[in-house]
Order: sequence, then structure tokens, then C-alpha cells
Amino acid sequence: MTERKPIGVFDSGVGGISVLRELMRLMPGEDFLYLGDSVHAPYGTKALEEVRRLTIKNVELLLERGAKSIVIACNTATSAAVALLRKKYPDLPLVGIEPAIKPAVLENPRARVVVMATPMTLRQEKFQKLMGMYEEKAEILPLPCPGLMEFVERGDLESQELRRYLTELFWTVSEKPVEVIVLGCTHYPFARDMIQEVVGEQVKIYDGGNGTAREMRRRLEEAGLRNPSSEGGAVTFLNSRNTTEEQELCNFLLHR
Repeated sequence: MTERKPIGVFDSGVGGISVLRELMRLMPGEDFLYLGDSVHAPYGTKALEEVRRLTIKNVELLLERGAKSIVIACNTATSAAVALLRKKYPDLPLVGIEPAIKPAVLENPRARVVVMATPMTLRQEKFQKLMGMYEEKAEILPLPCPGLMEFVERGDLESQELRRYLTELFWTVSEKPVEVIVLGCTHYPFARDMIQEVVGEQVKIYDGGNGTAREMRRRLEEAGLRNPSSEGGAVTFLNSRNTTEEQELCNFLLHR
């Protein structure tokens, strides 16, 4: 039956598992097919055309494997390719992700909001437009984080090396206190505890995973493709780096 087809979830690596967890929480009866392209990670430092090519290729792979809908759980891939994919597959329930600037600003007017993201996400017109919609309501500071996703790809979430990296990163925006942080890459929620330690408990942290999951649920219901069961569905992990270690990392992050 159609409703037993899986929801396809794509990310440049393992970071999208943070979004997968939200999808599973909201739709526990669905099956999920997660594809990570860790061989080519990180996407955030690649050329735009390369990111588009890789994203389209991997989405097509998920569709070939029977996915009934697609979540692009990668901010960089969303910025680069979601518009093209919507044109190519107009009837496909397709949801991307974007930094959670809207809730961060609306819930904290006039705050100093730091948006952590890959260099490519911050360069894209999609991000610039999103920031432009809210920059009069708060002080929004884009903070490029080259190298942060690689910590998550290694499963390194608690080391002193990660602490030093984050401490040096936030030193660059320390001329005034940071009040709100937006995690603009799906890898970053896995480093959330360490980020919170470095910036302090008083800083509010937002990510876009829950909003993306809610939008996918809405689109599936609209298309009549939602599986209403509350029984636990199956999760299958695929990764371009097809190793036992990668499978173990995926399972570790899913249940963290």
C-alpha cells in the first residue's frame, strides 16, 4: 500500500538524523529511509553547482528506493536545490529546512541573534532573503562555522578540541553578549550541549528540525499519504560511506 512506503530523508552526512528524530516523534507509525552522503561531506564548502548535482542525484536514489516523500534535512542542500527539485517533481511532498530565524526573532524581539551555519548557507540568496525579513526586528549576526559539522561526522560531541573550537568561534562575536543562537545546520543540534556550556545557560538556542517535521506531516495529510498508525515504524540507514562504523554512528546519534 502507498502509505507503507517510507519517508525519504536526505542529508550531506549524519546531521539530518536530528531532523529524523523529530519526524519519528511526530509520526511514529511511518517508515523512514535515511540517506547520508558522508563521502562528499561537507556540502557547505562546495561550489553551488556541485551541491545541486549531488543533492538531485541523492534525492533520485531515494525515489528509486520507493520513498513517497522527501525531507531535505540539510540547510545547504535546501538552499542550493529545493527550488529545482520542486519544479522537477511538482506532485511530490517535498520539504526542505531553513534556519529557525522566524521563531527566534519573534519570541525575542530586539535581541542579538547569532545564526550559526555553513559558509555556503550564509552566502545563498535564500538565507539573505530570510535574514532580510527580520533584520529590523533584531540584531542578526551570521556566524560561519567551517569545520563544525566534521566534529559531528566523527561522533566527537564532548571533546576538549570541540570546546576550544566553539570558544574561539564565539570569541569573534563577543564584543556584546549573545542572547539567542540559531543552529542553521542540522549537524549542529548534536553539539548543542557543548554550545550551551560555552555560551552559558542564559542563551536561548533554536533549530529548525521540529518545524520541518510538522510541515512534512501537514503535506502528507494533505496528499492523503499519512500512515495514521501509532506503532513504531522501521528506520533504514543508507550512507555513501558504506561502513560498519558509519552505521554504528547513525544508530548512536539516533538514540542519543
